Amino acid sequence: MIRSQPESESTSFTPDLTPLLDIIFIVMVFLLLTANIQIKTMDIAIPQTNDSEVLESPNREVIAINVLSGSPSWALQGEPLHDWESFTAQLLEAIHQAPDKPVVIAADKQANVESMLKVLAFMQNNNINATNIVMEEQ
Repeated sequence: MIRSQPESESTSFTPDLTPLLDIIFIVMVFLLLTANIQIKTMDIAIPQTNDSEVLESPNREVIAINVLSGSPSWALQGEPLHDWESFTAQLLEAIHQAPDKPVVIAADKQANVESMLKVLAFMQNNNINATNIVMEEQ
């Protein structure tokens, strides 16, 4: 029997979606690269000085805030605190008990920047001035 069309040609009428998918992925990449991402910032005034005395440790008692690299993220006077609420409560209590003691912040190099910013924002909201931020001399 003679057939006018082979059976394989009947399935060839389905559209090829490869060019359509290529265009969709190109448009998605373009939109992702050009999308506006809001970056949250906080202004920090860092004094400029050439004086090496700034890098010396203070000779009096201080309230030390530590920003740690792991969990827990914060410590007060070298004692790790497991949650933010207990850290802030103990910090405020320490400042109220000894308002004349300077506050010193020391952060681990591997510490999360978000943890440091959280401490700085809390101190700014509660009008707590840090007299020193401990850094390693280069």
